[in-house]
Amino acid sequence: MAETRHTRVLIIGSGPAGYTAAVYSARAMLNPILVQGLQPGGQLTITTEVENWPGDTHVMGPDLMVRMEEHARAMGAEVISDYISSLDLSKRPFTAQADSGTTYTADAVILATGAQAKWLGLPSEERFKGFGVSACATCDGFFYRGKEVVVIGGGNTAVEEALFLTNFATKVTLIHRRDSLRAEKIMQDRLFKNPKVEILWNHAVDEVLGTDEPLGVTAVRARHVETGAITDVPCAGFFVAIGHAPASELVKDQLELHHGGYVKVEAGSTRTSIPGVFAAGDLTDHVYRQAVTSAGMGCMAALDAERFLAGED
Repeated sequence: MAETRHTRVLIIGSGPAGYTAAVYSARAMLNPILVQGLQPGGQLTITTEVENWPGDTHVMGPDLMVRMEEHARAMGAEVISDYISSLDLSKRPFTAQADSGTTYTADAVILATGAQAKWLGLPSEERFKGFGVSACATCDGFFYRGKEVVVIGGGNTAVEEALFLTNFATKVTLIHRRDSLRAEKIMQDRLFKNPKVEILWNHAVDEVLGTDEPLGVTAVRARHVETGAITDVPCAGFFVAIGHAPASELVKDQLELHHGGYVKVEAGSTRTSIPGVFAAGDLTDHVYRQAVTSAGMGCMAALDAERFLAGED
């Protein structure tokens, strides 16, 4: 039989933002319920090695998320393996419908559904994810010291990733399907002046090439968009930088969004356009997109929710 449950704070999403929000709201005695979603732990669960999480010189992404979940549970948060399929923010208490059939009502909602990198959709790309294929240079660039890498994209993200990778790689090849970049001119100027960067214009990537044992990337196969000529570009790492897609489907017609679908929050807070609804992490962040900044925003969201509920009381 379908169940209806009420909570003071409902947290939707289970990455660093969601779990940190759960820790802080549980410590505030708000008895939060966290619904994990389709990918418990978020993007870090597909990151093999993390070396920029404070306090850990080296930790596996999935292990870090397991620890965060355990911390949230230890503080008293209820963590539920389910998926919120619809959310009504038109009146309080807010109402969320889960795939399991359970209906959740909440006095405050913290959205931490994250964002996902856009991928090319190639089977070979999927095969090498975490083993030479990445969508985060600041996460994984360190592993390509003294090696050659390839970046695909033409916007600010791609140029920033390429420039960052020159700190480690001996050569960075940027592949773009057009004959000019969309990135800001000042970024382009820095890129063009960097001796480690080579640009392959008017090309698309058709396939990621690599080995099975050990599993790893050896090259990418690029195709000229006009002539169809094929070029294999040797590399040890392939970085996809064609943008990110925030997971804002639940609220796209209810909350104010900006920058292509990111939830807009008030400067210096996690308050959204609806009182009592807060958002944290990559769902709101089109600039930094780091685990540590997401965790910080999760803390902010829990404190903002606590103050909001105290004011209501």
